[in-house]
Amino acid sequence: MNSKFLETKQAFQRRNTVNADNQIKDLIPRPLRTILKSFSPAWLICIPLAAGIVVLWDSAATAQGLDAPATLDELRVVLDSIFLLFCSVLVIFMNAGFGMLEAGFCRQKNAVNILAKNLIVFGIATLAYWAVGYALMYGEGNPFIGLSGFLFNADSAAYGNDAYPAGVPEAISFLFQVAFAATAATIVSGAVAERIKFSAFLIFSTLLVGFSYAITGHWVWDGGWLSEMGFSDFAGSTVVHSVGGWAALVGAAILGPRIGKYQNGRISAIPGHNMGFATLGCLILWIGWFGFNPGSELAATANVPYIAVTTNLAAAAGGVTATFTSWIKDGKPDLSMVINGILAGLVGITAGCADVSYLSAIIIGGIAGIIVVFSVAFFDSIKIDDPVGATSVHLVCGIWGTLAVGIFGTGNIVTQIIGIVAIGAFTVIFSAIVWTLLKVTIGIRVHENEERIGLDISEHGMEAYSGFVKEADVLSSGGSGISVGMNPAETSEF
Repeated sequence: MNSKFLETKQAFQRRNTVNADNQIKDLIPRPLRTILKSFSPAWLICIPLAAGIVVLWDSAATAQGLDAPATLDELRVVLDSIFLLFCSVLVIFMNAGFGMLEAGFCRQKNAVNILAKNLIVFGIATLAYWAVGYALMYGEGNPFIGLSGFLFNADSAAYGNDAYPAGVPEAISFLFQVAFAATAATIVSGAVAERIKFSAFLIFSTLLVGFSYAITGHWVWDGGWLSEMGFSDFAGSTVVHSVGGWAALVGAAILGPRIGKYQNGRISAIPGHNMGFATLGCLILWIGWFGFNPGSELAATANVPYIAVTTNLAAAAGGVTATFTSWIKDGKPDLSMVINGILAGLVGITAGCADVSYLSAIIIGGIAGIIVVFSVAFFDSIKIDDPVGATSVHLVCGIWGTLAVGIFGTGNIVTQIIGIVAIGAFTVIFSAIVWTLLKVTIGIRVHENEERIGLDISEHGMEAYSGFVKEADVLSSGGSGISVGMNPAETSEF
């Protein structure tokens, strides 16, 4: 009897407890109950702690007289600053993409050298742009050059740079712009890979970012003479990519081809050692471009998503057309051309991403993908050795993208041509002078034996894959120079 009574009593208590729990649960909205179930008890304890910290922080700020942003303008400045900071980080991270891409397209004995160049070039560019470049580009001066604000003391809001939202810290604009400047120098790295002296590359990069890039950038993006004419280059098809491409072309021409690249009247393809690296680098660059192009809006506006979509459409179209073009031309779809086709589409749309329609973006990117396939073959035919196709991607497709603004966008085609020629001429002359001076003074090319051993050992004294069995250097006739999917029977040891 007693045991039955106890069981009945316990069942009654459990039923009351369940009913009470259900009543409490009914007081909590269903979405909130779902959220609470997804967190562990430890995380649930953190919620009131975080709320307490916020309250205390706000109380402390109020006590010190630090009021929260009270106006929409102040909130907009904060939002724009965060947006530009995020885009700056994306563009800076593109250096990792360039490094992986170039390392994958080149031989393993030069991987350390390529990665070192792509890493240190951002440091070099940052210091050069801080000391000189930012002042020449955005300092107060005349339509041809900025003349004030050296050592990062220029006032971009006070002279011509009205595109930046009023009130956004100048430090944010500097960080965003230095990321662009470093990109121009990084482009050069790929075209001169596997035979340039590390010291010569660093000196050239410093001068390119500190002077040449900054001066031509002033013409377009700081109320300079090309801007006054109506030249349009929204995110830098010419200002960034063609400048880097022209410098790369001149450097590759003066430096000469790699040993064994052109022999007996034939073009010998020197295969890259890791197409996985190259593919990953391409994807990193694709993602980084969503900071490059949308960030050039310079504010978190409603136009940012539109720019992102045109950018993505052009990249997709470039990859597809390059795939089928190389398939038709060479009989097989070449992964290296797929990669460069995507990048060609991105470079091509950079100038007009804010001005053209979605369909126009697809056309621009698609044409860029076709152009890059034939451009790589053209430069090989005139014996310009570009291991990664940087000149074809950034110079040729940068020119196409700038012209496309006058065809599909709001720009004037004649003005666009004038801008392309002016910036190209200045960059070529500047680059030729610097490369030539370096050649006759410290030299720009490593010794033949050092090139055969590989720049990892000769320039850095280390290997990228220490402990792994080395592959024989191989050459194959009749390739594009950056393709790797070759029949072993067609290769010869080098």
